[in-house]
Amino acid sequence: MGNTPSALQIRLAEKIVSLVRMESWQTGHHLTEDALSDILVTSRTPVRGALIYLAEADFLERRPQKGFYVKNPEINPFEEKNDISAADENDIYQKIALDRLKHTLPDTVSMSELVRRYNISRARMLHVLTRIASEGWAERRSGNGWAFQTLIDNVDAYKENYLFRATLEPAFMRSEDFYPDDLILLRLKEKQEFVKNEGYKFLSSIEFFQIDAEFHETLATMTGNRFFIRALKRANQLRRLMEYGLPPDHKFIQRVCLEHIAVINALLNKNIKAGATLLKNHITKGMIFKSHSLMSIAKEK
Repeated sequence: MGNTPSALQIRLAEKIVSLVRMESWQTGHHLTEDALSDILVTSRTPVRGALIYLAEADFLERRPQKGFYVKNPEINPFEEKNDISAADENDIYQKIALDRLKHTLPDTVSMSELVRRYNISRARMLHVLTRIASEGWAERRSGNGWAFQTLIDNVDAYKENYLFRATLEPAFMRSEDFYPDDLILLRLKEKQEFVKNEGYKFLSSIEFFQIDAEFHETLATMTGNRFFIRALKRANQLRRLMEYGLPPDHKFIQRVCLEHIAVINALLNKNIKAGATLLKNHITKGMIFKSHSLMSIAKEK
Protein backbone atom coordinates (compact mmCIF):
# COMPACT_ATOMS: atom_id res chain seq x y z
CA MET A 1 0.00 0.00 0.00
CA GLY A 2 2.99 2.27 0.29
CA ASN A 3 1.80 3.61 3.65
CA THR A 4 1.00 1.54 6.69
CA PRO A 5 -2.75 0.74 6.67
CA SER A 6 -4.85 2.29 9.40
CA ALA A 7 -6.53 0.26 12.11
CA LEU A 8 -9.88 1.00 10.43
CA GLN A 9 -8.67 -0.30 7.08
CA ILE A 10 -7.40 -3.50 8.66
CA ARG A 11 -10.67 -4.06 10.53
CA LEU A 12 -12.57 -3.53 7.28
CA ALA A 13 -10.23 -5.98 5.54
CA GLU A 14 -11.09 -8.60 8.15
CA LYS A 15 -14.81 -7.96 7.61
CA ILE A 16 -14.39 -8.28 3.84
CA VAL A 17 -12.59 -11.61 4.26
CA SER A 18 -15.40 -12.92 6.46
CA LEU A 19 -18.01 -11.63 3.98
CA VAL A 20 -16.31 -13.36 1.04
CA ARG A 21 -16.25 -16.66 2.91
CA MET A 22 -19.75 -16.50 4.34
CA GLU A 23 -21.26 -15.53 0.98
CA SER A 24 -19.26 -18.30 -0.75
CA TRP A 25 -17.79 -15.83 -3.23
CA GLN A 26 -15.28 -17.79 -5.24
CA THR A 27 -12.24 -16.94 -7.35
CA GLY A 28 -13.15 -14.32 -9.96
CA HIS A 29 -16.00 -12.71 -8.00
CA HIS A 30 -15.96 -8.93 -8.51
CA LEU A 31 -15.90 -6.73 -5.40
CA THR A 32 -16.94 -3.10 -5.83
CA GLU A 33 -16.20 -0.23 -3.49
CA ASP A 34 -19.77 1.07 -3.70
CA ALA A 35 -21.37 -2.25 -2.76
CA LEU A 36 -18.93 -2.88 0.09
CA SER A 37 -19.39 0.68 1.39
CA ASP A 38 -23.13 0.03 1.64
CA ILE A 39 -22.70 -3.37 3.30
CA LEU A 40 -20.05 -2.17 5.78
CA VAL A 41 -21.76 1.20 6.33
CA THR A 42 -18.66 3.28 5.75
CA SER A 43 -17.17 5.55 3.11
CA ARG A 44 -15.35 4.36 0.00
CA THR A 45 -11.89 5.63 1.00
CA PRO A 46 -11.20 3.20 3.87
CA VAL A 47 -12.84 0.39 1.87
CA ARG A 48 -10.43 1.07 -0.99
CA GLY A 49 -7.52 0.91 1.47
CA ALA A 50 -8.79 -2.43 2.80
CA LEU A 51 -9.11 -3.83 -0.72
CA ILE A 52 -5.56 -2.77 -1.60
CA TYR A 53 -4.33 -4.36 1.63
CA LEU A 54 -6.01 -7.66 0.70
CA ALA A 55 -4.67 -7.50 -2.84
CA GLU A 56 -1.13 -7.14 -1.51
CA ALA A 57 -1.78 -10.17 0.70
CA ASP A 58 -2.83 -12.15 -2.43
CA PHE A 59 -6.36 -12.68 -1.11
CA LEU A 60 -7.70 -10.43 -3.88
CA GLU A 61 -6.51 -9.60 -7.38
CA ARG A 62 -6.38 -5.97 -8.51
CA ARG A 63 -7.07 -5.57 -12.22
CA PRO A 64 -6.19 -2.20 -13.80
CA GLN A 65 -9.27 -0.18 -14.79
CA LYS A 66 -11.53 -3.01 -13.59
CA GLY A 67 -11.25 -3.22 -9.82
CA PHE A 68 -10.79 -6.02 -7.30
CA TYR A 69 -11.60 -9.71 -7.68
CA VAL A 70 -11.49 -12.65 -5.30
CA LYS A 71 -8.27 -14.61 -5.91
CA ASN A 72 -7.44 -16.93 -3.00
CA PRO A 73 -10.43 -17.11 -0.61
CA GLU A 74 -8.90 -20.03 1.29
CA ILE A 75 -5.75 -18.25 2.52
CA ASN A 76 -5.34 -16.23 5.70
CA PRO A 77 -4.34 -12.77 4.41
CA PHE A 78 -3.23 -11.65 7.87
CA GLU A 79 -0.88 -14.55 8.56
CA GLU A 80 2.24 -13.04 7.03
CA LYS A 81 1.46 -9.44 7.97
CA ASN A 82 3.29 -7.68 10.78
CA ASP A 83 0.54 -5.09 11.23
CA ILE A 84 -1.60 -5.05 14.36
CA SER A 85 -4.71 -6.37 12.69
CA ALA A 86 -8.30 -7.26 13.33
CA ALA A 87 -7.17 -10.89 13.14
CA ASP A 88 -5.35 -10.30 16.45
CA GLU A 89 -8.57 -8.96 17.90
CA ASN A 90 -10.29 -12.14 16.71
CA ASP A 91 -7.82 -14.14 18.80
CA ILE A 92 -8.67 -12.07 21.88
CA TYR A 93 -12.38 -12.43 21.13
CA GLN A 94 -12.06 -16.21 21.01
CA LYS A 95 -9.95 -16.32 24.17
CA ILE A 96 -12.64 -14.36 26.04
CA ALA A 97 -15.33 -16.73 24.73
CA LEU A 98 -13.32 -19.78 25.83
CA ASP A 99 -12.55 -18.28 29.25
CA ARG A 100 -16.26 -17.62 29.76
CA LEU A 101 -17.02 -21.17 28.72
CA LYS A 102 -14.49 -22.51 31.23
CA HIS A 103 -15.80 -20.12 33.94
CA THR A 104 -12.35 -18.58 34.43
CA LEU A 105 -13.57 -15.07 33.59
CA PRO A 106 -15.98 -13.53 36.14
CA ASP A 107 -19.43 -12.15 35.32
CA THR A 108 -18.29 -8.58 35.89
CA VAL A 109 -14.83 -7.21 35.18
CA SER A 110 -13.19 -3.83 34.71
CA MET A 111 -11.60 -2.63 31.50
CA SER A 112 -8.24 -2.41 33.27
CA GLU A 113 -8.46 -6.07 34.30
CA LEU A 114 -9.29 -7.14 30.76
CA VAL A 115 -6.45 -5.09 29.27
CA ARG A 116 -4.02 -6.62 31.76
CA ARG A 117 -5.31 -10.16 31.38
CA TYR A 118 -5.19 -10.25 27.57
CA ASN A 119 -2.21 -7.92 27.06
CA ILE A 120 -3.98 -5.63 24.62
CA SER A 121 -4.45 -1.87 24.38
CA ARG A 122 -7.60 -0.26 25.76
CA ALA A 123 -8.66 0.89 22.29
CA ARG A 124 -8.41 -2.57 20.79
CA MET A 125 -10.08 -4.18 23.81
CA LEU A 126 -12.94 -1.73 23.35
CA HIS A 127 -13.30 -2.92 19.74
CA VAL A 128 -13.53 -6.52 20.96
CA LEU A 129 -16.04 -5.68 23.69
CA THR A 130 -18.17 -3.63 21.31
CA ARG A 131 -18.39 -6.65 19.03
CA ILE A 132 -19.30 -8.91 21.96
CA ALA A 133 -21.96 -6.44 23.10
CA SER A 134 -23.45 -6.31 19.60
CA GLU A 135 -23.87 -10.09 19.79
CA GLY A 136 -25.70 -9.83 23.08
CA TRP A 137 -23.38 -11.55 25.55
CA ALA A 138 -21.89 -8.53 27.32
CA GLU A 139 -22.90 -5.00 28.19
CA ARG A 140 -21.16 -1.95 29.55
CA ARG A 141 -21.87 -1.08 33.17
CA SER A 142 -21.99 2.44 34.54
CA GLY A 143 -18.42 3.47 35.17
CA ASN A 144 -15.53 1.44 33.83
CA GLY A 145 -16.82 -2.12 34.05
CA TRP A 146 -18.36 -4.71 31.77
CA ALA A 147 -20.90 -7.39 32.64
CA PHE A 148 -21.17 -10.69 30.77
CA GLN A 149 -24.68 -11.98 30.23
CA THR A 150 -25.89 -15.35 31.41
CA LEU A 151 -25.85 -17.53 28.33
CA ILE A 152 -25.68 -21.26 27.74
CA ASP A 153 -22.42 -22.24 29.37
CA ASN A 154 -22.97 -25.86 30.39
CA VAL A 155 -23.85 -29.04 28.55
CA ASP A 156 -27.29 -29.52 30.15
CA ALA A 157 -28.46 -26.04 29.13
CA TYR A 158 -27.02 -26.62 25.67
CA LYS A 159 -29.10 -29.79 25.29
CA GLU A 160 -32.21 -27.94 26.43
CA ASN A 161 -31.57 -25.33 23.75
CA TYR A 162 -31.36 -28.01 21.08
CA LEU A 163 -34.49 -29.77 22.35
CA PHE A 164 -36.33 -26.44 22.15
CA ARG A 165 -35.15 -25.93 18.57
CA ALA A 166 -36.01 -29.53 17.64
CA THR A 167 -39.60 -28.72 18.69
CA LEU A 168 -39.81 -25.16 17.36
CA GLU A 169 -38.26 -25.45 13.91
CA PRO A 170 -40.24 -28.43 12.54
CA ALA A 171 -43.38 -26.86 14.03
CA PHE A 172 -43.03 -23.59 12.13
CA MET A 173 -42.23 -25.55 8.98
CA ARG A 174 -45.51 -27.49 9.35
CA SER A 175 -47.54 -24.35 10.06
CA GLU A 176 -50.02 -23.15 7.46
CA ASP A 177 -48.10 -19.88 7.15
CA PHE A 178 -44.89 -21.56 5.99
CA TYR A 179 -44.23 -20.78 2.33
CA PRO A 180 -40.95 -22.06 0.78
CA ASP A 181 -39.31 -19.51 -1.50
CA ASP A 182 -37.51 -21.43 -4.26
CA LEU A 183 -35.12 -18.60 -5.14
CA ILE A 184 -33.97 -18.22 -1.53
CA LEU A 185 -33.73 -21.99 -1.12
CA LEU A 186 -31.51 -22.27 -4.19
CA ARG A 187 -29.22 -19.56 -2.81
CA LEU A 188 -29.03 -21.40 0.51
CA LYS A 189 -28.26 -24.63 -1.33
CA GLU A 190 -25.46 -23.02 -3.32
CA LYS A 191 -23.85 -21.75 -0.13
CA GLN A 192 -24.18 -25.11 1.63
CA GLU A 193 -22.63 -26.92 -1.34
CA PHE A 194 -19.70 -24.49 -1.34
CA VAL A 195 -19.07 -25.05 2.37
CA LYS A 196 -19.36 -28.83 1.90
CA ASN A 197 -16.93 -28.92 -1.01
CA GLU A 198 -14.44 -26.15 -0.24
CA GLY A 199 -15.39 -23.84 2.62
CA TYR A 200 -14.99 -26.46 5.37
CA LYS A 201 -11.23 -26.39 4.75
CA PHE A 202 -10.74 -22.80 5.89
CA LEU A 203 -13.87 -21.41 7.58
CA SER A 204 -13.40 -20.51 11.25
CA SER A 205 -15.74 -21.87 13.91
CA ILE A 206 -17.29 -18.39 14.14
CA GLU A 207 -17.90 -18.17 10.39
CA PHE A 208 -19.39 -21.65 10.25
CA PHE A 209 -21.68 -20.89 13.18
CA GLN A 210 -22.95 -17.78 11.40
CA ILE A 211 -23.60 -19.72 8.18
CA ASP A 212 -25.37 -22.47 10.12
CA ALA A 213 -27.53 -19.98 12.05
CA GLU A 214 -28.34 -18.15 8.81
CA PHE A 215 -29.67 -21.39 7.27
CA HIS A 216 -32.06 -22.06 10.15
CA GLU A 217 -33.14 -18.44 10.57
CA THR A 218 -33.79 -18.04 6.84
CA LEU A 219 -36.19 -20.98 6.95
CA ALA A 220 -37.95 -19.30 9.87
CA THR A 221 -38.47 -16.13 7.83
CA MET A 222 -40.54 -18.17 5.36
CA THR A 223 -43.33 -18.28 7.93
CA GLY A 224 -43.59 -14.49 8.13
CA ASN A 225 -44.23 -15.02 11.87
CA ARG A 226 -42.13 -12.55 13.84
CA PHE A 227 -42.40 -14.60 17.04
CA PHE A 228 -40.98 -17.74 15.44
CA ILE A 229 -38.15 -15.67 13.97
CA ARG A 230 -37.33 -13.88 17.23
CA ALA A 231 -37.48 -17.09 19.27
CA LEU A 232 -35.03 -18.84 16.96
CA LYS A 233 -32.67 -15.86 16.77
CA ARG A 234 -32.59 -15.74 20.56
CA ALA A 235 -31.96 -19.49 20.82
CA ASN A 236 -29.06 -19.16 18.39
CA GLN A 237 -27.71 -16.15 20.24
CA LEU A 238 -27.71 -18.10 23.49
CA ARG A 239 -25.83 -21.10 22.08
CA ARG A 240 -23.22 -18.92 20.37
CA LEU A 241 -20.69 -19.10 23.20
CA MET A 242 -20.75 -22.90 23.39
CA GLU A 243 -20.40 -23.21 19.63
CA TYR A 244 -17.34 -20.95 19.60
CA GLY A 245 -15.68 -23.24 22.12
CA LEU A 246 -15.96 -26.27 19.85
CA PRO A 247 -12.86 -27.26 17.87
CA PRO A 248 -13.49 -27.38 14.10
CA ASP A 249 -14.44 -30.82 12.78
CA HIS A 250 -14.32 -31.00 9.00
CA LYS A 251 -16.27 -34.24 8.67
CA PHE A 252 -19.00 -32.92 10.93
CA ILE A 253 -19.25 -29.67 8.94
CA GLN A 254 -19.62 -31.63 5.70
CA ARG A 255 -22.30 -33.84 7.26
CA VAL A 256 -24.21 -30.80 8.49
CA CYS A 257 -24.15 -29.32 4.98
CA LEU A 258 -25.43 -32.58 3.48
CA GLU A 259 -28.31 -32.60 5.98
CA HIS A 260 -29.11 -28.96 5.22
CA ILE A 261 -29.13 -29.74 1.49
CA ALA A 262 -31.48 -32.69 2.09
CA VAL A 263 -33.94 -30.36 3.87
CA ILE A 264 -33.68 -27.83 1.04
CA ASN A 265 -34.27 -30.50 -1.63
CA ALA A 266 -37.39 -31.72 0.17
CA LEU A 267 -38.76 -28.17 0.26
CA LEU A 268 -37.90 -27.57 -3.40
CA ASN A 269 -39.90 -30.73 -4.16
CA LYS A 270 -42.79 -29.25 -2.13
CA ASN A 271 -42.56 -32.07 0.41
CA ILE A 272 -42.81 -29.97 3.54
CA LYS A 273 -43.63 -32.91 5.80
CA ALA A 274 -40.43 -34.69 4.78
CA GLY A 275 -38.46 -31.46 5.16
CA ALA A 276 -39.74 -30.99 8.71
CA THR A 277 -38.83 -34.57 9.65
CA LEU A 278 -35.34 -34.21 8.16
CA LEU A 279 -34.88 -30.92 10.03
CA LYS A 280 -35.87 -32.44 13.36
CA ASN A 281 -33.50 -35.38 12.84
CA HIS A 282 -30.72 -33.01 11.85
CA ILE A 283 -31.08 -30.90 15.01
CA THR A 284 -31.29 -33.99 17.24
CA LYS A 285 -28.14 -35.53 15.74
CA GLY A 286 -26.32 -32.22 16.12
CA MET A 287 -27.26 -32.10 19.80
CA ILE A 288 -25.86 -35.58 20.44
CA PHE A 289 -22.60 -35.01 18.57
CA LYS A 290 -21.87 -31.57 20.00
CA SER A 291 -22.81 -32.52 23.55
CA HIS A 292 -20.12 -35.21 23.54
CA SER A 293 -17.56 -32.70 22.25
CA LEU A 294 -18.50 -30.13 24.87
CA MET A 295 -18.20 -32.61 27.73
CA SER A 296 -14.46 -32.86 27.09
CA ILE A 297 -14.16 -29.08 27.23
CA ALA A 298 -16.16 -28.90 30.46
CA LYS A 299 -13.73 -31.36 32.09
CA GLU A 300 -10.88 -28.91 31.51
CA LYS A 301 -12.45 -26.30 33.81
